Amino acid sequence: MRRLACLAASVLALGCAHVPPAASLEGTTWQLVKFQGGDDTVLRPDEKSKYTLTFGADGSVNARIDCNRGHGTWTSAGHGQLELGPMAITRAMCPPGSLHDGIVKQLPYVRSYLIRDRNLFLSLMADGGVYEFEPVR
Repeated sequence: MRRLACLAASVLALGCAHVPPAASLEGTTWQLVKFQGGDDTVLRPDEKSKYTLTFGADGSVNARIDCNRGHGTWTSAGHGQLELGPMAITRAMCPPGSLHDGIVKQLPYVRSYLIRDRNLFLSLMADGGVYEFEPVR
């Protein structure tokens, strides 16, 4: 919990001067590096490319969440703020060990983002955790 609080404090302290405007997400694609939970749980995908988010300039978001695909919307009410709208997601049963179920449950609780050292950090509300993504090359 302490490490997550430190990460959040660092994001807030460093983020103010370094967070690009919300439009910087437009036209970008990211793949999951890890999830750090509020309880210090760290989850890493077996393959980063199986977990991606693509932010469209039109406010759409496309997701690959392991064996499923999703489509929804994203909005930003201000600097570093992010909300993902409801997603239409395919319903295939992913293999054991998949991060699918947790991600699908948590995406609606994303409230802010930070781009630091080329990576995207999505923070969940109420210190629920932080998803770290890297750009797809």
